[in-house]
Amino acid sequence: MRTKYVFLYLILILFYSACSNAQNSKEIWNEKQLMPPSELAKIINDSTIKSPYIFSIGPAGFIKNAIDVSDAMDKNGIEKFQKILEKLPEDADIVIYCGCCPFDVCPNIRPSFKLLNKMKFTNHKLLNLPKNLKVDWIDKGYPMN
Repeated sequence: MRTKYVFLYLILILFYSACSNAQNSKEIWNEKQLMPPSELAKIINDSTIKSPYIFSIGPAGFIKNAIDVSDAMDKNGIEKFQKILEKLPEDADIVIYCGCCPFDVCPNIRPSFKLLNKMKFTNHKLLNLPKNLKVDWIDKGYPMN
């Protein structure tokens, strides 16, 4: 009888693990393409390190050196972003962020990241702001414009 419970418990763990992996794999970026806020803040604050192109693709606020693209959820925002990107080499270091709201409901990050993928950029990252810009960047004292 105890063996049955252990077996059921193991099956539940495997099922939960598979569901967790499925949720993570549905995003169009991978873990390596998520940049920790502390890493970008360090780059911005160190003048000896070449800074990536930083694009604000939402309404949340402007990180130091960020280029304002405006909301990327609509056609005009994406077209504006595409025109800017067309001037950059495919291997340009690019970081995008929105920060308006949690990742899972953000209307701006997926269209922007999808565009970067479609345009075959090879060094693009999403700033890892899972909650929002205030909590994950501003409250930590990272540089703003």
